[in-house]
Amino acid sequence: MGGSEALATPRGRGTTGPILGRRALNRTLLQRQGLLERRAVAPLDVVEHLVGMQAQEPPDPYVGLWSRIAAFDPQSLSDAIAARGAVRIGLMRTTLHLVSTPDALGLAPIMDGVQRRVYRSSALAKELGDVDQAPIIEAARELLTAGPLTPAALGAALAERFPGSQPSPLALLARYHLPLVQVPPRGLWRQSGRATNTTLEAWTDGTPTAFALEDVVRRYLAAFGPASTADIRTWSWLTGVREIVDRIRGELRVYRDERRRELLDVADGSIADPDLPAPVRFLPQYDNVFLSHDDRSRISGSLSWGLDFNWKGVVLVDGGINGAWRVRREKGQPPTMTVELGRTLTPPERADLEGEADRLSRFLDPERPPVIVIVEAGGG
Repeated sequence: MGGSEALATPRGRGTTGPILGRRALNRTLLQRQGLLERRAVAPLDVVEHLVGMQAQEPPDPYVGLWSRIAAFDPQSLSDAIAARGAVRIGLMRTTLHLVSTPDALGLAPIMDGVQRRVYRSSALAKELGDVDQAPIIEAARELLTAGPLTPAALGAALAERFPGSQPSPLALLARYHLPLVQVPPRGLWRQSGRATNTTLEAWTDGTPTAFALEDVVRRYLAAFGPASTADIRTWSWLTGVREIVDRIRGELRVYRDERRRELLDVADGSIADPDLPAPVRFLPQYDNVFLSHDDRSRISGSLSWGLDFNWKGVVLVDGGINGAWRVRREKGQPPTMTVELGRTLTPPERADLEGEADRLSRFLDPERPPVIVIVEAGGG
């Protein structure tokens, strides 16, 4: 596909701005995400550029950064988490994210409304009924400030103070009404631990102060754009996105996709050449690069991310989702990394995939790399 596909003159009434084809959007997204070429950059610089990385599975940010950073040292990220320079906290879409501590302090107040809205629609919220929530939330803050607690321990402690309410709904109330950090050792490289929480203020000794919403939108566009208002809403779950965009519309570039839908971008955002090669990349089970658009067609490839990817990572081939990978460890057996492909690869793609799979296996376990098993499309 030639370079002219990147920018085409729109036709038809009511359209403004150049048209970006799907391949141009794909290469632009991969370029902004650091997935076309690994670079020697600091891990937290990448985490901040991406406005956080999904972290409900503790190893996921490490795999995501390995795919983006040249000679990535996972211990450097682990040390930053241990030193409280980065935290794991529920933010966009109420999902656990790894973010720098400054970003946590600036994003948590913005996402507070999202958290509370999701809580109100939960089944456990209905179990509490019409109880006065304020004293429960303040009691939870007091308990968690005194020291990290598991959700079960927090719920039990709150149930003692508020007889008649069950522990689980009480703990859930705290989760969605307080900015809670999941503390180490959970989240450290090759370590494990139960999910244990404390408040963001207690862990960082900082004061949450909301970023300007307009700045958050600019940062999203810089990492994920060009994108629509629906894309911004899907990534953040914020309400009033169109109003936020309208306040900065004059500084934004406007494009259209092939269906003539409006796409917005930061003024200095560059559009990648659609003919740029996209190397094979292995991504974790959850990565915002394929979860942060309402229209995922720019990266969906031959497969769509969904339930079939439970407990599996994602394989990008030619920039699109074209496979899944998973490491299994069984007692008495060598670890195995199975790579399932969604389509037959060309010989150069196959060689690229085999090399990347080998490098990932050695990253995950330098002493005992998993044996790699590649399953072709159709099970061959």
